[in-house]
Amino acid sequence: MTTTRREFLLSLGGGFATLVATLVAGGAAARALGAQEETRNTMSGPMNQTAYLPVRLAPKPNAKPALTERQRNDLEHQLQCQCGCTLDVFTCRTTDFSCSVSPAMHMDVMGLVAGGYEAQEILAAFRKVYGEHVLMTPVREGFNWVGYFAPFGALAAGAALVYALLRRWTHPEVASPIALPNVNATPDELARLDDAMRSDQ
Repeated sequence: MTTTRREFLLSLGGGFATLVATLVAGGAAARALGAQEETRNTMSGPMNQTAYLPVRLAPKPNAKPALTERQRNDLEHQLQCQCGCTLDVFTCRTTDFSCSVSPAMHMDVMGLVAGGYEAQEILAAFRKVYGEHVLMTPVREGFNWVGYFAPFGALAAGAALVYALLRRWTHPEVASPIALPNVNATPDELARLDDAMRSDQ
């Protein structure tokens, strides 16, 4: 069977169009997969791999590490990873190996420790770059005291309310008397009503 030039060009064009469509679809799938990797979810929402900000200070003169490895790890428990999880830097970097933020924050901590900085200086440096939300617990100053005392105040108020309700239920005489409507009745009618109620019992 012979093929005309027109049929040959049409089949060639159709094959080319199929190839282009396959490549475009494959590229879209790869981009979608990459976006999915980029927007992985943490326990509290999407992971933000771009949240890292460098925290660096010039080393102190004749700097020697001011913290032991254990003290450095304790310090990292006080810093919250910024990837979107609710974990501290130490826990995130040792449990979630897909996070790139906590290892970068860990490297900054190590650099500051090697530069001779103490724990409070390192916390202050991170707070200056990220803001107060980088700390796992708020600093005990100013309005932050409300966050420390409000739960105890709410607990005390709840306990007082439960006590008052229990007292009212177990001692009904303590409850405020109920106002009765004004009744126009003679003493004889009231006595007969009292007798009827007693005989009902």
